Amino acid sequence: MVRGKTEMKRIENATSRQVTFSKRKGGLLKKAFELSVLCDAEVALIVFSPKGKLHEFSSSSVINKTIERYITNTRNLARQGKIAEEENIQHLKDEAADLNQKIEFLQDYKRKLLGESVGSCSIDELDQIEQQLEQSLSNIRTRKNMLLREHIDQLREQEKVLRNENTELRNKANETELLVQPLAQATDVETGLFIGLPQTRTS
Repeated sequence: MVRGKTEMKRIENATSRQVTFSKRKGGLLKKAFELSVLCDAEVALIVFSPKGKLHEFSSSSVINKTIERYITNTRNLARQGKIAEEENIQHLKDEAADLNQKIEFLQDYKRKLLGESVGSCSIDELDQIEQQLEQSLSNIRTRKNMLLREHIDQLREQEKVLRNENTELRNKANETELLVQPLAQATDVETGLFIGLPQTRTS
């Protein structure tokens, strides 16, 4: 018979809880022992029962030796983590300082392009700024001409569409006029206007 899967939650019945603790504790201690023997690992296990009773296992002669080794290793890891964190913080500070320098340079260069703060510029710097402005102006004109050509092409397409619509409307108007003319001729009535006394008609 296959046992059902145990639901991972606190066992409410005190007796069942104590029985389960005893069984699982024994299995855990056995696994710790097997791990230390099969893999030549230093294993220390500490378990406190619900009533506070201590159960322990150590692959070494004294469990305190393993605990001291754990504390020393934890401190070393913490120290290494702190050093790595400090190095990371310093790296971020260096990056921030570098970015600030680049921002200042770009802002200064922008002011010079706008014609501000050029009093301290040399002839070579002014010549470089002038070339940059001419290149920028050339790029702007190229972009402007391209947009104008695109707009003109769009207007031509719209004109073509409107011409076609106008032609279709004229054709429909002509067809309508051709249909209306025969009806108008069929409904023409001759009327005579006579002023004066009525005369007797003779057959």
